[in-house]
Amino acid sequence: MAAAGEQQGREYLERYKIPELLHNLSALLLYHRPERPREFLIHALERMKFAKLTDVEYPYLVDESNLDAMFEMLDTASQGYITLVQYKGALKTLGLSTQDLPYEEDATITLETFKKEVTCL
Repeated sequence: MAAAGEQQGREYLERYKIPELLHNLSALLLYHRPERPREFLIHALERMKFAKLTDVEYPYLVDESNLDAMFEMLDTASQGYITLVQYKGALKTLGLSTQDLPYEEDATITLETFKKEVTCL
């Protein structure tokens, strides 16, 4: 009985992407190291909520130049794309989910797609 409740709890957390949210908030805290962490977290959550409602920029830890550099490191042959395996690795490095990606295993990801999707996840 307890195992079923634990599984339901995990499914709930995954459905609402709570682990990713907590990881993102922790990363923001460690990056900015604010004097008032609770107020900072409240403000970050408010910005996330506002961004979701209005399509305004989400408070990310990385900016466009960081994403360009990451993509360039992955695209060592300068082909203009990376593999799905590389893409999933980058998402994991950024603390983002790799579940439910809409790509076939042989898909290639361009820089434009990479930046667009990383900032939307």
